Amino acid sequence: MTEKTLPLSGIRVLELGNYIAAPTASRMLADFGAEVIKVERPGTGDELRNWRLYSGTTSMLYRTINRNKKSIVLDLRTDQGRKDVVDLAAKCDIVLENFRPGTLEKWGISPEVLSRANPDLIITRISAFGQTGPMSERPGFAAVAEAYGGFRNLVGDPDRPPVRVGVSIGDSIAGLYAAFGCVMALFQRETTNTALSLPERSIDVALNESVLSMMESLIPDYLAYGVERERVGGRMEGIAPSNAYPCNDGHSIIIAGNSDSIFQRYMEIIERPDLGSEPDLATNAGRWKRRDELDAAISAWTGLRSREQALKILDAAGVPSGPIYTAADIVADEQYAARGMIQHFQVDTGSDEPSEVGFVGVVPVIGDKSVPIRSVGPDLGEHTYEVLSGLLGRSDEEMNR
Repeated sequence: MTEKTLPLSGIRVLELGNYIAAPTASRMLADFGAEVIKVERPGTGDELRNWRLYSGTTSMLYRTINRNKKSIVLDLRTDQGRKDVVDLAAKCDIVLENFRPGTLEKWGISPEVLSRANPDLIITRISAFGQTGPMSERPGFAAVAEAYGGFRNLVGDPDRPPVRVGVSIGDSIAGLYAAFGCVMALFQRETTNTALSLPERSIDVALNESVLSMMESLIPDYLAYGVERERVGGRMEGIAPSNAYPCNDGHSIIIAGNSDSIFQRYMEIIERPDLGSEPDLATNAGRWKRRDELDAAISAWTGLRSREQALKILDAAGVPSGPIYTAADIVADEQYAARGMIQHFQVDTGSDEPSEVGFVGVVPVIGDKSVPIRSVGPDLGEHTYEVLSGLLGRSDEEMNR
């Protein structure tokens, strides 16, 4: 696919966002062809530029989440900066923001103001707890939302305090929902004969609700049966055997042999046909009750073999399993390479010369491999002149005031 034939080609997005949630949403839109104009504050820009910054001036985290975008610098504390936002919104299809609720209103660029400038504008807002309700004005990052959404309580071992997963999963989930909301609103706008009201064009994404929506049957299980799910370490409650198992070379592997149709064959492979033939282990409910016994039997088998040996045997028998990859494993993997999931760019890493750096490709795949990334996250204000002069017709004199 070329840039002009991508699904969202011709769509223009104004991003008023920092950190991860809103930038993730607009990154997804940009990946599939939308022109995304990212507004950053003077001097420092998006704070993500300095997160996990090991050298140079711009982190790989920023380069990743803000790929395929344009960066402009506007000072929203000034009348001119706010005027520029309104003027840009008039020429965009979507405005995306993740400020604390009330911030746009305080600055005089509320959805009502933006909508007057562009009656077809889709306005997508991401916040900790949503734009309404008793907690709407409270600030909060993904860590807090993950706790409120029930996610954090289930992560870790039962005899230890809850832990966090190694990425900002709450922000990323909210970003996915925001991107979906944008596309949903675009579809409605294009297929509806009448103009949409501002409420119909307003997408409200709360971090805590985004996390909660991923908690499967957590709430109905509690309300229907009084069941409070608990942390179970590397397992998944009610599903067995499915866990990480140590091998004799220092690696561990994941084996998900919890299917009723696979279990008996699985037990034959690990040389425990006695377990495979027991009637009370024929279903997940029975296996869950004896999960410790099953995990001990599986660990005894994997502990006598290397990762490669164990996985080869399991794969030949059709038992779902796999290695626990590190970054080094991923970049060397043939499957990821075949689908264009690691794409390389020359990037400033703080050394004298740019370095070749691989970035994760575009998901979902259209056709047989990832859509090519067009550019990694831009330098601060790299496109200010291009956007303000080309899109708004600002003169050099006006921009230098």
